[in-house]
Amino acid sequence: MNGPAPETPRPTMASADLSEAVRTLRRASVLVVGDAMLDRTVYGTVTRISPEAPVPVLTVDREVATPGGAGNVVRNLTALGASVAFLSVVGDDQAGSELTGLIGGQPGVEPWLLVQGGRATTTKTRFIASGQHLMRADHEVARPIHPRLADRMVRIAQDTIAATKVMILSDYGKGVLAGDVPQRLIAAARAAGRRVVVDPHGGEHGIYAGADLITPNRAELRAATGMDIESEAGLIAAARALMQRHGIAAVLVTRGREGMTLLDGAEVHHFHAEALEVADVAGAGDTVAALVAAGMAAGLPLPVAARLSNMAAGLVVGKMGTAVARDADILESLGAERGALRKIVTRLRAAEQAERWRRHGWRVGFADGSFDLLSPGHLHLLEQARRWCDRLVVGVRSDEAIRRLKGPTRPVQAEAVRAAALASLSAVDLVTSFEDDGLLPLVEAIRPDVLIKGADHRLEDVVGATLAPEWGGIIRLAALLPEDGAAVASLQD
Repeated sequence: MNGPAPETPRPTMASADLSEAVRTLRRASVLVVGDAMLDRTVYGTVTRISPEAPVPVLTVDREVATPGGAGNVVRNLTALGASVAFLSVVGDDQAGSELTGLIGGQPGVEPWLLVQGGRATTTKTRFIASGQHLMRADHEVARPIHPRLADRMVRIAQDTIAATKVMILSDYGKGVLAGDVPQRLIAAARAAGRRVVVDPHGGEHGIYAGADLITPNRAELRAATGMDIESEAGLIAAARALMQRHGIAAVLVTRGREGMTLLDGAEVHHFHAEALEVADVAGAGDTVAALVAAGMAAGLPLPVAARLSNMAAGLVVGKMGTAVARDADILESLGAERGALRKIVTRLRAAEQAERWRRHGWRVGFADGSFDLLSPGHLHLLEQARRWCDRLVVGVRSDEAIRRLKGPTRPVQAEAVRAAALASLSAVDLVTSFEDDGLLPLVEAIRPDVLIKGADHRLEDVVGATLAPEWGGIIRLAALLPEDGAAVASLQD
């Protein structure tokens, strides 16, 4: 086996500089053209085998539908705060209508979802129990879209390209980017002075000739070149051959647990994998394409954009299902917030982390309150709560909600101070805030295995008590600190 080929040093930017680079991604404007799909995930539990056949019986708890394929590229871009125009084709079916609604509901998206009669919208349904994939069912027709629809799509792209900085071609081989459509789109982008990023499909990469960047995985690079890529030198040689054959300016090869390799002209950069844990690799390629294109659109050097895309990919593979990496996630991974303050998260991030903890078999607890001036009573309750679970999430009432509840002189301490004080406690694993009407949605998002309140509450008054049994959750009332009127504090105070 050949030894590793020489490579240029990895870009050495300080975390502060990379953090600023992440923040510039909000200035990006990107046109995404490609195969839109509907990703449906069915979560449940398995406790028995079917008497009809030796297969597990999945008791469904919930279903989640999200845009997949090129639609997931759009999700990743909007998660960064970028502006996106999206051009694709769906069928005249229920899945197409649902996908159109999901895309249109995202902020900062200009959707152009054309409808082809008689075409089935690609739908992928994953069945998951206890963090494990049971199976996937696909519903699709992978054939080229109607020629007249392809012509219309190219005309729309020509009008839209000028309003964006970079175009992404997200090719899943379902027919939107069939035939000469990629070449017509690339020609339109070049005529407008815009750059093109391609997330390719299959082994025929000649249809992407003239692109500025292509992001194949190892298998796609091997199929496209027919070359041996087992060694580092072989992979670099294959990437160079791909660039020379088709006039492609740069190649970013995604290599799974081995990270990524970028060939940018004569330079070679290698980025080591940054995933702390791998739960699901679905959609990681979408994240890479979105992040690197957003970086290019924001004016970042390509190696810096590639490094950020590598970090983002490491984040999404730690999540179940087709996930996204938000700018806040990347900033946190850069260490922009260190120590206990890293425990303070948004509701969405708290829900995602709770799901990851459950996949490890850990019981997730949830408690809530104002926590205005932490007292021994608060500490007593939180320590009890932590003993009943493996990980404890605490919800903190917002400043405005406390003022409405207790008057204009409260809270004594601002929300940020109260959250930081809670985050410093070893008994607390995550802290998130909620408004007056946000407690129930927060409980529904976290889906705690143990829902905890002080013993001065009645079970029937605990927010979420009627819903918790739906996901197997229980209610526990924590004993108050005895005979200490100054210190006795429920989680409501």
